[in-house]
Amino acid sequence: MVIHTVSPGESLMLIAAKYGVTPQVVASLNGIGVYTALAVGQALVIRFPERSYTVRAGDTLAGIAAAYGVTLNDLYRANPSLEGSDSIRVGQTLVIRFTDTPSLDFPVGGYLYPFVEQSLLNTVAPFMNVLIPFTYGIREDGSLYLLNDERILEAASKYGAEAWMHLSTYTEGERFDTALATAVLNSAAVQEVLISNILAKMEEKGYVGLDVDFEFLGKENAAPYAAFLARVTTALNARGYTVTAALAPKVRDDQPGLLYEGHDYGAVAAAVNSVLLMTYEWGYTLGPPQAISPLPEVRRVVEYALTRMPAEKIYLGISNYGYKWTLPYNAEEPVPAPSLSTAEATAIAASVGAVIQYDENAQAPFFTYRENGRDVEVWYEDARSIDARLGLIPEYGLKGALYWNLDRRNVQNLSLLSATNKAANSNI
Repeated sequence: MVIHTVSPGESLMLIAAKYGVTPQVVASLNGIGVYTALAVGQALVIRFPERSYTVRAGDTLAGIAAAYGVTLNDLYRANPSLEGSDSIRVGQTLVIRFTDTPSLDFPVGGYLYPFVEQSLLNTVAPFMNVLIPFTYGIREDGSLYLLNDERILEAASKYGAEAWMHLSTYTEGERFDTALATAVLNSAAVQEVLISNILAKMEEKGYVGLDVDFEFLGKENAAPYAAFLARVTTALNARGYTVTAALAPKVRDDQPGLLYEGHDYGAVAAAVNSVLLMTYEWGYTLGPPQAISPLPEVRRVVEYALTRMPAEKIYLGISNYGYKWTLPYNAEEPVPAPSLSTAEATAIAASVGAVIQYDENAQAPFFTYRENGRDVEVWYEDARSIDARLGLIPEYGLKGALYWNLDRRNVQNLSLLSATNKAANSNI
């Protein structure tokens, strides 16, 4: 695999010719069209087919897979333009396998909202070991809000991924509710009802793991939260389920702030089977423009976490989105920056003629341009930035990676995973 950075004057045709591959292969690996305009500085994933096949009349995808001793998922991963569908046409060339041999081997998964576009869901599912629908909210009486998670669960089953239930204090008002968390964490009776409801829902839906995400708890809830997690883990482990808990990106025990003080790294890690480090949102919608997950800050969180828990318990959070800030930034009255995907960011850069730059310290791409008489700054993720963050997992011996979130179209990320990580090429 090669990650190519587009130079002035380069087209997809010229880039493909440079590497001796077809434009169709490059386009498929990066989720773009053969004639899509490219931005200077844009990253493209290049892989080299070892064997290809041209579809003939009467062929089926299942038949092609069987003839070459590969699975349908293998073909979906080698040909992202299939979008997880077995629909093929005569004359279409499919990659059977590439020459690269993945050197990494750790589980990967990610979060999806129930309204995720179906074609995108089908595209990402074959690359994932875990799919996590967001979210089952809770009420003060221990009951659960309903979640329309059927399509995601069907995709997990079809493409061979595990499904984890996501439990949070995220309410119908689309916020994490501190008062709700306090009420639940201080009532043993409510917790008993809640745990019973969790078990019933997991059995009903076929979930194999639980991911708990209580945020903005405050210092007074730190100990009750860890105790609650221990109680949940004991109950679920007895039934064969695993429990993961999300942790705010702290760098020291006494880090101030409502988001951080309720998460005691050592106590939470001791209570559950694994944790997710939410190593993103340095650049956020109401903040000044900057990298979403600057690599030095991500390292600081990981290195602090390793003083409080074993590496094999840690999933690293990987951001899969960006933001578009209109300048000048006003800290007193910030205008929310809309979020956007890698596909949207690169399309904007190409359409306005912006040159994409790469911050070597933050390990993140960004660009600026003028819109409606105002300066605009965009930071997002691409194959280079995600590759840098995934590299932390073997460096520190971490358990795996979880993406927030998979609703954002970023096909080159999937191609990167398939080229580098054995687990992304296998079924659970």
